[in-house]
Amino acid sequence: MIDERAMTATVKTGAMSSTHRARWGGRRERATRATRRWRSISGAATNSTNSATTATTAKKSAMEDLAPRRSGASARRTSDLATSAKVGAETTSATRPVTSRDVNYATQLASALAGLGLAYGLVKAKSVLDTPSRTYVPGENTVGSEYDAWTEEQILEYYWGEHIHLGYYKDEDLARGAGTLLGHRVKDFIEAKEDFVDEMYAWSGVEANNGGKPMKILDVGCGIGGATRRLASKCVGSASEVTGITLSAKQAERATALAAAQNIPNAKFRVMDALAMEFEDDSFDMVWACESGEHMPDKKRYVEEMVRVLKPGGTLVIATWCQRHEPPALTTEEKSKLQFLYDEWAHPYFISIKDYCSLAENTGAMTQVQSDDWTKQTIVSWRHSIWAGVYDPLPVFSRPKIWYKTLRDIICLERMRRAFGEGLMQYGMIRGVKK
Repeated sequence: MIDERAMTATVKTGAMSSTHRARWGGRRERATRATRRWRSISGAATNSTNSATTATTAKKSAMEDLAPRRSGASARRTSDLATSAKVGAETTSATRPVTSRDVNYATQLASALAGLGLAYGLVKAKSVLDTPSRTYVPGENTVGSEYDAWTEEQILEYYWGEHIHLGYYKDEDLARGAGTLLGHRVKDFIEAKEDFVDEMYAWSGVEANNGGKPMKILDVGCGIGGATRRLASKCVGSASEVTGITLSAKQAERATALAAAQNIPNAKFRVMDALAMEFEDDSFDMVWACESGEHMPDKKRYVEEMVRVLKPGGTLVIATWCQRHEPPALTTEEKSKLQFLYDEWAHPYFISIKDYCSLAENTGAMTQVQSDDWTKQTIVSWRHSIWAGVYDPLPVFSRPKIWYKTLRDIICLERMRRAFGEGLMQYGMIRGVKK
């Protein structure tokens, strides 16, 4: 770099010739420009380390101003070539065509993300469906509220008819494939339920025990009164009086309306707690309980109340879902399966067929206590109910608000069938005569 102070001193003393002054004046001007440029760049570099490269480039450019003019053209040509090469490289990079390798990578990435999303969705859905939605709550009318909702929706009545219980399938029905997907129409689903009432009445032996048809019958947990009305109209006739009780006000209302529509005046219905019945002791010739024990939070009290209102010589007959008898003790897996079945359909707990018999015998008022397992005759009902919906899905699809509930019920129906098929559950039939 040229010393400005020396140049200034020389000029002031007039020691230089005019040629030299002109030459030095030009160089001084170029040096001043270079110095200013260098100072500007140095200041910017102090503010940002990322400008170091730019400062270096500018410094070189400034020094080039001091070089002989004959090299200027060559330097500019070199710079132009470098700039052109850089722009060309950038253009080439920007316009590089997409290759099949790029497409394959993008496709694989999208597939992987979709797979992860699907897996997450399935896990989440299973978690939701594995979480029970109708857990029994002690002290609240959980059962009554649930049956109120089912009655108002009318979906259960549409598929199950008037009988909110399983159907009965004879050996010849099963041999023909009744209740299966392909044999769905071999036996009508509602017909199977009506057959169940007839078979249960015959199995009870009430006419033999009573010396004829019973005159007063109590249906404990009557639902919308399908069994009550069939007993009143077909099994015992109009000379008898059949009373059905339920915790659901909507069920009692619907049962009464159906009895009036079908002209069955000897079928009556009341809202009443089976664990604290309002009837007098020894009031009925027959006490009938079809699939109500499942919902009872106190099985002992349930049996004792039915025995209390039964006349001496009268018949008690119970049909109910039971768990297998212990021992052996239930495994952790079995307990988990049962817990889901408890909580999905408002069941406090199940007991075994043998336990029901013991409860009846322990009252001290019952004799001729007998039992049977009707799992084989009823298990087809679970899937038969599903196939009924498959063949006739319009009522569900026309009611979007109940899609989710229906889906949950389908899953529970299948889990019930598996529990009975595996022997974890049994369909218990219990009967006895009051002393």
